[in-house]
Amino acid sequence: MSFFISEAFAEGPAAAAGQPGLLESLIFPIGLVIILYFFMIRPQIKRQKEHKQLIESLGKGDEVQTDGGLMGRIVDLGDNFVNIEIADGVVVKIRRGAVSAVMPKGTLKEL
Repeated sequence: MSFFISEAFAEGPAAAAGQPGLLESLIFPIGLVIILYFFMIRPQIKRQKEHKQLIESLGKGDEVQTDGGLMGRIVDLGDNFVNIEIADGVVVKIRRGAVSAVMPKGTLKEL
C-alpha cells in the first residue's frame, strides 16, 4: 500500500451501468438545435419571405422608406432598381432590395 499512488480497481458491471447511453447523451444537443430553430432560424425565414413579397408588390406611385432612411414616391420601376422622388425634381436610384417599408398614402404630405 502506497500513500502517494492510489490503488486502481477494476470497474465491473456496476460502473458500466452508470454511463449514459447514446440516446441519453444526445438529448441535450438535439434540444438545443430545436430551440435554436424555433427562436432564430424560423423567424428569420419568415422575415425574408415577407420582405420578398413586399419587394415584388411595389408599384408606381407607392410611398416608400429605404434602409438608409430616405422617404419618397416611386417614379419608375426596373427589375433590380427603383427611381424614387425624394423632393420636387430630385430623383434617386436605389436597389429594389433596399426598400424597407411601404408607407400609407399621404405620409409624405405630412412631412
